[in-house]
Amino acid sequence: MATEEVAPPGVDITTPSIARVYDFMVGGKDNFAIDRMVAQRALEIAPDGLEAGRACRALLRRAVRYLAAEAGIRQFLDIGSGLPTETNVHQVAHEVDPAARVVYVDNDPSVLVHGHALLAGDSTSALIEADIRSPEAILEHPVVRERLDFTQPIGLLLFSVLHHLHDAEDPAGIAETLRDALPPGSHLGITHFWDPAEEHPETSARVGEAERVFNESLGTGRWRRRAEIEAFIGDFELIEPGLVPLAEWRPDGEAVAEQKETYYTMLAGVARKR
Repeated sequence: MATEEVAPPGVDITTPSIARVYDFMVGGKDNFAIDRMVAQRALEIAPDGLEAGRACRALLRRAVRYLAAEAGIRQFLDIGSGLPTETNVHQVAHEVDPAARVVYVDNDPSVLVHGHALLAGDSTSALIEADIRSPEAILEHPVVRERLDFTQPIGLLLFSVLHHLHDAEDPAGIAETLRDALPPGSHLGITHFWDPAEEHPETSARVGEAERVFNESLGTGRWRRRAEIEAFIGDFELIEPGLVPLAEWRPDGEAVAEQKETYYTMLAGVARKR
C-alpha cells in the first residue's frame, strides 16, 4: 500500500519545487513524489545528476571555507539558499569563526519551514522570505540590515540561482544591483548552469535537451555561455583558478563526485570587489 505524503502547512506537493528537486539531487529527504518525478526525468538525460548534486555541495563547502579562512569574510548573504542539508553555509563558516553571521534568502515555503526550524535559537544566522527578482527588497530588508554590516566585506553567494531566472527577468541587472551594494573587499561566489558551446560541442548538444526538460517541468532553467556567466561577475576580480567546472575550483582532497555527463555543464567561481 502506498504511503500518503504529508506536507507542512502551506507547502504544495502537487507542483514540483526547484528547492525540493535540488534536495533530492543532493541526497536530501525533504522532497515529494512530484519532485522525484522531475529529478528522474533529468537523470534520464544526465545519469550522473546525483553526482552533480554532490559536486555542488562540495563546491559550496570549499568556497565558504576559502572565504572565511583565507579571505577573512565574517558575514554572508546567501540568496536562493535552498533546503538545509548536512553542511550549510553557517556551519562551514562557524568552523573558522563561530561568530560569523549568515543571512539566508529564499521564497520557497518548504525552505522557510525547514530553515526556520534549523536556525531556531541561532543568534548568528537568520532566514528571510524574499525573491532575488526584487534585489532592492533583499538589500533593504530589516533583518539583512540588522545582521550584516555594509561597511565591512560581505560574502554574497549566488549558488545555483541565477540560472533559474529567464533572460527577460534581467539577471545581469539583478546581479549588478547586488554587487553595487557591497563594500570593497567583498566577494561573490557563483555557480551556474553552463552551455560549453564550442569548448565541448557534444555536451552542448545535450544541455539543450536538459533545458527543455527543466522548463517544461519547473518553468525555469537556463544553460548560459561562458561570456554570459562572466557578465554576472562584472568588474570583480576572479580568484584563481577563475571560472571553472565545479571539481576544478580549489580541490581540497575531499572525495570527488564522479561526474561524467555533467562535468562540463556547470561553472563555479569566486570574485573579489576591489
